[in-house]
Amino acid sequence: MDNGEVFVSGRKKDMIIIGGRNIYPQDLEVLTYEVAGVHSGRSVAFGIFDEMQGTEDVVIISEVDSEDPNDHQRIADAIRQHVTRNSAIALRYVKVVGPKWILKTSSGKTARAANKEKFLMELAEGKGSK
Repeated sequence: MDNGEVFVSGRKKDMIIIGGRNIYPQDLEVLTYEVAGVHSGRSVAFGIFDEMQGTEDVVIISEVDSEDPNDHQRIADAIRQHVTRNSAIALRYVKVVGPKWILKTSSGKTARAANKEKFLMELAEGKGSK
């Protein structure tokens, strides 16, 4: 809402539904950019359905320059803490990766479906992070 006008942002198909609450992935991604070490515009958030819980788990993947696993863990912890504090969303998976991991469309937008597929393939191979 801006000056009495409604502006639609985001896509319904990208929405994450947690316990009946609608969460826009862009809102979570913006929070990750506030964490030191995360590249602005290089995070992706999406949900994966958990049949046991009957709701979606949130996944956030963020790119950083450092290749040091200790830095990755520290930044992942900072993302988890910052996003939870500022959104009341508990993150199931936080994955910190090096440059060029996140897939973009030809127009430069984050390709959520492709990144979700890439993450799920790595998770099945045992490379996912919690």
